[in-house]
Amino acid sequence: MERQGIRSFEMAEIGARGLPDVLDEVLAVAGDGTDGVFLSVDIDVVDPGTAPGTGTPEPGGLTSRELLDAVRRIGRDAALVGMEIVEVAPAYDQAGTTALVANRVVLEALSGIARRRAESSRNRLAQRVDVDRA
Repeated sequence: MERQGIRSFEMAEIGARGLPDVLDEVLAVAGDGTDGVFLSVDIDVVDPGTAPGTGTPEPGGLTSRELLDAVRRIGRDAALVGMEIVEVAPAYDQAGTTALVANRVVLEALSGIARRRAESSRNRLAQRVDVDRA
């Protein structure tokens, strides 16, 4: 990964720095010199106590709330052009909670995109009103 210029963040670093600070770096790096960002969410980033339906459960992951907040922020602050959710394994998701988290990840990304577009529209409207008043 390092040779390819790919930056990764382990949970220990996220815990030490805090997710908001890590997201600041993620957004700066992902948007640098690109026309858009593709988001791939591996559901096993979520602690298996919340999302057990994956083939590779890893204790100590993000809470579902942390993931949802992060995805919403990425949708709002990045030029998101596409996304995917991987590693959801229905055979291991007896209560369906992993599928619920995955579904909500999509909704949060879309909500972030909608907020960015609404803010952009408000800004354009405010600029137009200012020009009209001049």
